Amino acid sequence: METGKTFRKPPLLNRKKTDPGKFIFTGNKPAEELDIQLFKYNKGDCIETKNISPSSIESFQNDNFNYWLNLYGLNYSDTIASICSRFDIHNLAIQDILDVNQRPKFQEFEGYSFLTLKSIVPLNNELVTEQISIVFGKNFLISFQERKADFFEHLRFRLREDKGIIRESNCDYLLYGMLESILDNYFRTLDQLESDLENLNLTDTKKELLPNTLVMIENHKKFVHFIQKSILPLKEFSQIVERQESKYIEKKNLKYFLEIKDLCLTLLDSCDILQSSLESSTNLFFSVQGHRMNQVMKTLTIVSTIFIPLTFLTGIYGMNFHNMPEIQWKYGYAALWLLIVLIFTGMVLYLKKMKWF
Repeated sequence: METGKTFRKPPLLNRKKTDPGKFIFTGNKPAEELDIQLFKYNKGDCIETKNISPSSIESFQNDNFNYWLNLYGLNYSDTIASICSRFDIHNLAIQDILDVNQRPKFQEFEGYSFLTLKSIVPLNNELVTEQISIVFGKNFLISFQERKADFFEHLRFRLREDKGIIRESNCDYLLYGMLESILDNYFRTLDQLESDLENLNLTDTKKELLPNTLVMIENHKKFVHFIQKSILPLKEFSQIVERQESKYIEKKNLKYFLEIKDLCLTLLDSCDILQSSLESSTNLFFSVQGHRMNQVMKTLTIVSTIFIPLTFLTGIYGMNFHNMPEIQWKYGYAALWLLIVLIFTGMVLYLKKMKWF
């Protein structure tokens, strides 16, 4: 049996830097090139530019267009830092973008807001977390992703084909679509974890329980706890928006972020339920194992109880004393066997009457 989905723990950030302007990516370095994509859109038009070189990125214009700049490949830390500096993104935000161990959070800066959160990347038998950082302002949104993924492909399709209201809305609606997509991944992950738990079928007494089963349950507990920690800051962000304390979320779009809050609460409820189920599964695992051990001990006790008097008899007649009249008796051997069979049958009937088996 497989031990279940596991974490890939990234290295910690060394904060004792001699050069404060030097930024280090703390995640695992994928074998991917830096990829930059830009959408420039409004209600009537959408211009998509792919494979942009970092040196050709220009500042966003204060016109009637919205801008979405998406970057894959945070392992190119120097290039990422250079691009961020071009948009006057603070060094603290740059450090948070490149530190994949950063707790999800929301922070306001002068001229833009900063949001960093975690998403989930299924990879073979692992559940790998990916940090996604978002910088957004009045008419622009910059998203930073560790690696290429299809989290937001449906949003790109809507922009290209002018589906829904995404092109006639500002970047705050685009932000809502991204958050909704990330939360959808959490729903799918929790559903998969629930399916894994159901497939264990711990109540099947004929199924052998392996130690790996317990390892899988413990791994699932850790991941559910991680999801809870990742969702709580996002819920806090939605509450900030609900109180209208975010400068770049329009009042007309508040209802969408209230939906984000509801999704977060639903996820947290699901996490609590799944966590309780996992806890119950752990207790059930040990109970089933204890019951099976009791059954084994009971069987051994029954066998021992039956054979103790028989062993006593054979022990007596196995002694090498010269004066043992029964040994000289013609029917002594047959009589001993008859006595053994009678005792054996009597013990079996007695134990069955006592409902030992």
